[in-house]
Amino acid sequence: MKLIQLSDIHLTTPGTTIGGRDPRRNFERALTHLLRDHHDAELMVITGDLSDWGDREDYVWLKQRLGEFPIPTRLCIGNHDRRDVFLSVFPECADGGFVQGVHDTSAARCLLLDTVEPNSHAGRYCAARQDWLTRQLDEHPGPFLLFMHHNPVPTHLGPMDQIRLLDDAAFRKIVGAHRDRIRHIFFGHCHLPLSGSAAGVPTSSLRGTNHASFPLFSETAMLSASDLPESYGVAFIGDDYVTVHMVEFGYDGPIRVEGSPDYHAWDRETMVR
Repeated sequence: MKLIQLSDIHLTTPGTTIGGRDPRRNFERALTHLLRDHHDAELMVITGDLSDWGDREDYVWLKQRLGEFPIPTRLCIGNHDRRDVFLSVFPECADGGFVQGVHDTSAARCLLLDTVEPNSHAGRYCAARQDWLTRQLDEHPGPFLLFMHHNPVPTHLGPMDQIRLLDDAAFRKIVGAHRDRIRHIFFGHCHLPLSGSAAGVPTSSLRGTNHASFPLFSETAMLSASDLPESYGVAFIGDDYVTVHMVEFGYDGPIRVEGSPDYHAWDRETMVR
């Protein structure tokens, strides 16, 4: 099975830029780019920060655009989103008052989680949401794939960890109790390529479709930004493996299909030039 992850698309009023980049244009570029090689994906998930300011017009435009898109798409919300405004446009994404839900694929049951805390960039996973997740994991044999916005593990970047999932230990306790049936956790929020594990479950994240962060460990007060290329993710889910790529569609340099001129021809088995 193949699935696509987009994150942190940060839609804004048409023509408005963030860091000199146009979020709507870059979102469209991502969709065009991924369809060239990945039109056969079974599912696409966008893991939050759908709108930069939580404006209803952004959600209305997104719903219309995704309605034309050939790959089935599910949504999480992030700290820049407004849950009430989002649900006024996407009421089908509501479950128990939160933006959470279930989507079955050929490889696993996908659980879409809501980690938003209103009026905060940090995430929360309250008792009601913990109960929902526990119930989903208890009532189905799995396997599962989890999708969320906030990072469920520390990044050890001080400013970033101030706005992480603040209930991360409680979240990992639930995950750990079901680790044998949760195959992977996909998240966003950090605008960084990240991999690791949460209570023994592999995790990954990626840069978003617009602006990028940078892991500047010497900076202790402010989040760090960079001009690295925009990206989306492609995951391949096999019976006994998960492979995750970050595709930098914003890169505009050369791509050397057959290698550099120094290795114009070489035997791939013997490594002889």
